[in-house]
Amino acid sequence: MSTLTIFASTTAFTASTDDARTAHATVTPAAPATATGGRPIPAVLGSDLEVPVKGGRLVRYANLDYAASAPCLEPVSAAVAAALPAYSSVHRGAGYASQLTTARYEQARHTVRAFVGARPHDSVIFTRNTTDATNLLARSLPEGTTAVVFDTEHHASLLPWDRAVRLPVPAFPGEAVRAADEALSSIEGPALLVVTAASNVTGELWPIAALAHIAHRYGARILVDAAQLVPHRRLNLTALDLDYVVFSGHKLYAPFGTGALVGRSDWLADAEPYLRGGGAVRAVTDDGAEWHDDPEARHEAGTPNVLGAVALAAACDALSATGWTPLVREEERLLTRLRAGLASIPGVHELSLWGPDHPRVGIVSFVVDGLTAREVAETLSGDHGIGVRDGKFCAHPFVRHLLGAKDGGCDDVTASAVRASIGIGTTEEHVDRLIGALRDLASRA
Repeated sequence: MSTLTIFASTTAFTASTDDARTAHATVTPAAPATATGGRPIPAVLGSDLEVPVKGGRLVRYANLDYAASAPCLEPVSAAVAAALPAYSSVHRGAGYASQLTTARYEQARHTVRAFVGARPHDSVIFTRNTTDATNLLARSLPEGTTAVVFDTEHHASLLPWDRAVRLPVPAFPGEAVRAADEALSSIEGPALLVVTAASNVTGELWPIAALAHIAHRYGARILVDAAQLVPHRRLNLTALDLDYVVFSGHKLYAPFGTGALVGRSDWLADAEPYLRGGGAVRAVTDDGAEWHDDPEARHEAGTPNVLGAVALAAACDALSATGWTPLVREEERLLTRLRAGLASIPGVHELSLWGPDHPRVGIVSFVVDGLTAREVAETLSGDHGIGVRDGKFCAHPFVRHLLGAKDGGCDDVTASAVRASIGIGTTEEHVDRLIGALRDLASRA
């Protein structure tokens, strides 16, 4: 098995409510373009944005904050613009615009299913983002389920669970697998292992295939936070034998307020609706409500974010059509340049969980001796037109561990770092500008 595989390898619709929701079961998706037959890497909006810097000058913006929110791909913007003229309600209207919008919405669900390599009968539930999707699953767990989660996780994975076993930060990948094995072996009743695919702090890839194997050995299930993986690598839920994945459109070049929960339907079908309202019910009587059996209807009450779903599907299509080989090759070239530049600056220290050679996506966090993370980020922005993130990255326990810091509370600026993250649209000039600015900053600190 390759390293990439181990660490997260990566139109005719009827418009009635029931038919539209089940159309994905009868339509075969087009095979995604292979890397060798892919298209040119698509452009992002905002590549020509100019921002003010010290002295009143305008400079071209160097966006190195993709891990927070990626810019919009041009094909995504075009798809939203194309859908707007016929925008209407979904699953309810008999008019042409409503039928067309319903078809587009359900096609988006179908596209997302294919993009992550889901099983044919897996549910695809549109949510606001990864946090929303994770909380939806947390509210759908069978009674008495215990979640097993590492202290390295994003808060969206740490906080939603009523019953949780927290595992300490593992010193190496094999220790993560061993710790999960030990924890799951002692749990009676249903269990859910929760793990990230790629760290939002260090970019390092986690052994999700091995962790899925361990979970299934004990009859448990696994939820994978793929928010930082899917913009950078191919994910195949079926090949990795994952039960659930969650991710956000705003990190996948589709910043229109949509995310997704994809995975097994049974827990979702048996759970109380995440929201109660129109669309989630088959019927409402004087005595109560009969909830829809289909999880995709049951947990999507109210009018959904149709344009967000269209945008998310367009991003999935654009990345698949480009092919992952050129995307990964370009990212790794720029990431190597960035990390080598950081390593060459005295006083700048990259944060890492499992060492400099461990596989990772285009995310790097670091600290600068003598300066707080906020001072570094503000100087990079105000003097150089560079956008980065500073703070604890919604992963407070993990960042404190990496920095060797005690729990000093949310306002402890000393327990923070700077994060630079890259993606489609990042250039050598962006990387070199950051390295030059940090070299100057470190020499004066």
